[in-house]
Amino acid sequence: MLGLLQLGGIGTVPAVLAGLILIAIVLLVGRLVMKVAWRLVIIGIIVVGTIWLLGLLGFGVL
Repeated sequence: MLGLLQLGGIGTVPAVLAGLILIAIVLLVGRLVMKVAWRLVIIGIIVVGTIWLLGLLGFGVL
């Protein structure tokens, strides 16, 4: 309790609500970015794996 008082309390209810809304927006944007990032990683694995297999079979891809 003493530590909370030293930090000035938790602020007003609108300030706490605004902080929670801001955190929710950051999490939502992060989810969307990670969704795209996972797709790019999967596509990269498929492309590199295909090029590697074609190289093993003797096809000069690059």
